Amino acid sequence: MHKHTTEHLTRREREIMNALFALGNRASAEEIRTRLTNPPSYSSVRVMLARLETKGHLKHQQDGLRYIYSATISPAVAKRTALQQYLQTFFGGSQRHMLTALVREGSWSAEDLETLRAEIDRAQKERKQS
Repeated sequence: MHKHTTEHLTRREREIMNALFALGNRASAEEIRTRLTNPPSYSSVRVMLARLETKGHLKHQQDGLRYIYSATISPAVAKRTALQQYLQTFFGGSQRHMLTALVREGSWSAEDLETLRAEIDRAQKERKQS
């Protein structure tokens, strides 16, 4: 099995993959098309889906007359890859800078901040134990 990365995807292909994951990783071409910015024609979407299938990013199952598409990688792997790409693009790969920005920019409730603090405490304890 060859390694899949979003680096090999065009902007539109990445948008299609994101739409597919937003739809629970199981969707028809038309369902995916309606999620796209300035949606192209149905036939253009089918061409892009076929290209993503050829590249190994998608697979399909037939459901009556429709094809139902899903990604060949798990949503967890896709999320990790997207997060790494975002981290590299906007924060030079620094998790600290990204998290600091999220804390500063977010509208956090007291409960949210307490949950974050508890996660930080847990991570510190685990680090001390290893």
